Amino acid sequence: MRHFPVEPKHPRAPALHAATEAAALQHEQAFWELWGSIYLDQGRQDDPHLWARARELGLDLARFDRDRRSAAVADRVRRDADSGRAVGVEATPTAFCAGERIAERVGDRLAALAAAGPRDTPV
Repeated sequence: MRHFPVEPKHPRAPALHAATEAAALQHEQAFWELWGSIYLDQGRQDDPHLWARARELGLDLARFDRDRRSAAVADRVRRDADSGRAVGVEATPTAFCAGERIAERVGDRLAALAAAGPRDTPV
């Protein structure tokens, strides 16, 4: 999973990506839980809702706020986005297999993975 905030389409995207990264700094599962809750409830993505989610996850709120606003987290999100642009990512989600982009839409991604079939050699 890499960060690729599409700010023109989603103005809150950079802040939301930073929040998930800040959650991950406290424990990895918090990244996935926060990411999932944001994705499933796209109508509630402003700061009060992020705080409530962080509280529900048992995160240290002062650290969460400090980390999500930190240069280190912003740099991580920016590096991920830059690396995506460098390999031609234009939209999310985009899937890669063995270093090659296979699809940008969920249906295409699933079809491409199914077409790849099982591997004869271990990964």
